[in-house]
Amino acid sequence: MAPGAPTLLLLWLLWFPDFPARAAGCPAACRCYSVTVECGALRLRVVPPGIPPGTQTLFLQDNSIARLEPGVLAPLAALRRLYVHNNSLRALEPGAFRAQSRLLELALTGNRLRGLRVGAFAGLAQLRALYLAGNQLVQLLDFTFLHLPRLQELHLQENSIELLEDQALAGLSSLALLDLSRNQLGTISREALQPLASLQVLRLTENPWRCDCALHWLGAWIKEGGQRLLSSRDRKIMCAEPPRLALQSLLDVSGSSLICIPPSVHVEPLEVTANLGDDLRVACQASGYPQPLVTWRKVAQPREGQPRAQVQPDRGAPRPGGPGASDTGSGMLFLTNITLAHAGKYECEASNAGGAARVPFQLLVNLSRQQQLQLAPSPPPHAGPASHEPLQEAGSMAFRALGLATQTAIAAAIALLALTALLLATMICRRRRKRKKAPGPPGEGALFVNDYSDGPCTFAQLEELRDERGHEMFVIDRSKPLFAEGPTEAADGAATGPGQGLPLQPPAAYEIHC
Repeated sequence: MAPGAPTLLLLWLLWFPDFPARAAGCPAACRCYSVTVECGALRLRVVPPGIPPGTQTLFLQDNSIARLEPGVLAPLAALRRLYVHNNSLRALEPGAFRAQSRLLELALTGNRLRGLRVGAFAGLAQLRALYLAGNQLVQLLDFTFLHLPRLQELHLQENSIELLEDQALAGLSSLALLDLSRNQLGTISREALQPLASLQVLRLTENPWRCDCALHWLGAWIKEGGQRLLSSRDRKIMCAEPPRLALQSLLDVSGSSLICIPPSVHVEPLEVTANLGDDLRVACQASGYPQPLVTWRKVAQPREGQPRAQVQPDRGAPRPGGPGASDTGSGMLFLTNITLAHAGKYECEASNAGGAARVPFQLLVNLSRQQQLQLAPSPPPHAGPASHEPLQEAGSMAFRALGLATQTAIAAAIALLALTALLLATMICRRRRKRKKAPGPPGEGALFVNDYSDGPCTFAQLEELRDERGHEMFVIDRSKPLFAEGPTEAADGAATGPGQGLPLQPPAAYEIHC
């Protein structure tokens, strides 16, 4: 090697630090350095192929990427920082970042994300900062961020978040900063913030807060010690409703003014009879403050494969704006192509922070005679002509509307009752046969007296005069009755006693000879 060659090589590396990366390959139009690749503002629609596997920082901002294809980031296991902000991402597939176990920072700001699926961030166990600001998120479901145990910063500002479920932030035990400002949050529960044991900065400003009983805890929590998490600007949590509290700070409103009106529900009519194959629409009107959430459900859980009721909230319900007026909400129950499986009891439930109310609704399904004949089982070949009498509509319809387990239980009970009746009848018949086969002894019911004509009979003699079965053997002379028959008047008087006027048999007694 010529003298001074190491010095020239060193200068070359200083002036062109991306030389090793380019030697290993670099996507077209991208700028590659030793561990950094810049592909920003190139109007890319997909992640370009050929990114070096050893890349640690990847810039894909200001493009038109609409989707992260499954496995497109799998070769980039060494990635530490990924910037995909200001693109057109509409969804994140579960497991899209599963190979990025070393990623520390992920920027998805300024995309078109409308929702986050559970598992979208699976594999990011080392992630420290997540930027989701400026998207179109409407709600955060339970366990959305469950796979981010070391996340320290979560930026969710400038979205359209209306609902934050109680377990949406579960698993974020290391989170220090949470920014929910400039969204559409009307309320937030105490349970939603409980998992944030390390929280130091909380931003909740510029949301249309509904100052009712559900937000009472937040005001008390800020006054007691939560204010250490809020800057002087972040403490200005302004009420948007009810109208009497609008533009007032939550911290300035007394707890007695944060009230709720429990819901009331009205369904008319409470019972409907529909024909097979019809469509049905039932309205459930609910009132209360805050506006109740209205849901329909079938009381008996349908078996697998049975149709379910569809519930559609009526967004066009009037919202009175006068002071003290309560919001109204309604839910519609839609049933199409009604079958026997739809018959049964339904329930409309309205709930808000003040409580819940329910109203039952009964649906009966009517069958025409032709439909009854179609559903009736065909008679066996040896049976006679089918009867043309109308079927039992109510009975068969109610039984078919029951579940399989209930039908089986009813059939078993009927079979058990029939078996019990058969056993009772058999026992009665056997007893009657025994009575017929065992007639009573002669002279049963008569009083036998010894006349001592053949000598006195002692009790010892009477005990000896027994047959093999232990029956006493006496000689009865029925020609010598001991009691003479009384006069006719006495017999008549005895027959017409205080009883029911039935004739009484006179007592009979005969001599006994040993």
